[in-house]
Amino acid sequence: MTTLAAPPTAFGRETFDAYVERLVEPAWVTERRQAAFDSYTELHGVELDPEEFKRVDLRILRPEKFALQTDASESAGFETRMQQARFAGHVAHVDGHCVRSELSEELAAKGVLFGDLATLLREHGDVLEPHLMTRGVRPETDRFSAWHAAYFTGGTVLYVPRGVVVKEALHSLIAHATDGVADFCHTLVVLEQGAEAVLLEETASANDDLAGLHVGAVELLLAPESRLRYVQLQNWNEKSFHFAHQSGRVEKDARLQWTVGGIGGKLAHVHQNVELDGRGADAEVNGVTFAIDKQKLSYFTQQTHHSPDTRSDLLYKEVLRDKARVVWRGMIKVDADAQRTDGFQRCDGLILSDDARADSVPGLEIEADDVRCTHAATAGRVDEEEIFYCTSRGLSEYEAMHMIVEGYFHEVYDRIAPSKRIAGWDDECDTPGDPLEVVRDTLSAAVLEKLDLGD
Repeated sequence: MTTLAAPPTAFGRETFDAYVERLVEPAWVTERRQAAFDSYTELHGVELDPEEFKRVDLRILRPEKFALQTDASESAGFETRMQQARFAGHVAHVDGHCVRSELSEELAAKGVLFGDLATLLREHGDVLEPHLMTRGVRPETDRFSAWHAAYFTGGTVLYVPRGVVVKEALHSLIAHATDGVADFCHTLVVLEQGAEAVLLEETASANDDLAGLHVGAVELLLAPESRLRYVQLQNWNEKSFHFAHQSGRVEKDARLQWTVGGIGGKLAHVHQNVELDGRGADAEVNGVTFAIDKQKLSYFTQQTHHSPDTRSDLLYKEVLRDKARVVWRGMIKVDADAQRTDGFQRCDGLILSDDARADSVPGLEIEADDVRCTHAATAGRVDEEEIFYCTSRGLSEYEAMHMIVEGYFHEVYDRIAPSKRIAGWDDECDTPGDPLEVVRDTLSAAVLEKLDLGD
């Protein structure tokens, strides 16, 4: 089911007008919200793209069960594993409200902006106006992007001026601490020419009993010769709904490494689009997903090559057990002018039970004639001989399964925090407590927890 008769009353005109009334923001932001709400209303009568949504069952989503949180939660002090690493700055949003924002004085003195979107729109609107939902995520794409653009509740901004290199990683947290909360946090990253940065972002629920709705967006905008590493670990509880439009725009000789970890959520759907806009642009996209019970996690990825001599490399690894389902639909698009494109995508699914299901559908749309574009998709069960081999050497079946799953994910882990230097990156992880190593540890711990559940 892909259409709704009308916008849910909980997010209708009356709610929208009351929400806008209490905001303190520049007039241009409010004007864009109004236009987005009009699109949101209209798009409820328009069928969602069947190629993207035909495997996503939206009937279990009940928007009327969720509402915006008017005040910051008093129980906003919980911490995650990733927060224990060393960072040059932190920003945290709980129930759609900023509860923490800090940045080192050294970076602030260099003109770096990092913190709460709502605050920085008021204080630096002239810098952010050209970038906010203009080139990356577009409100008119579908009802979810318009819903987000009308109601975005703040979020995280990282702006790095021309030539500034941020050597230490930055951390962003988006969390739920109240039952029935809906948040629309937005992440906007803008790197000017020659800038470099690392941003680690995670979503989390305060406990397993909270129902939540997240309708988010991520925009990663890289100017020529800039470099960004961005990690988003989606770790909501299994009573949460997660929908997101995410866009990366990579200009001439810029490089983006983008890692997505999909661990939580009752129903999650991510629309992820990387566009290679300038000659020599390079994007590496990594995905790690582990779904259990009746989780339904869906990804729609696009690698779009607009210019010649560009490269994209996507690798998704999925593990499923119980009655979980994971859907991945990937597409590499190459414009007629994008000669000498090098594009690759691969999605592998490891199935641990009889009732789990993985759907992987790669695709190519190529208009140029001098390209190298390939794709691959696999899905299969754990080899019983591997388990027997491990148990015959003293490991329990649980330990054997953990070793197999950990090894299966290791290819992605090494891309996140390589043990050897990679040309073009000077911030490899070779010291204890490094944030990128913490990402690996966090993912590994989540895998261990997933294997524990139900055993």
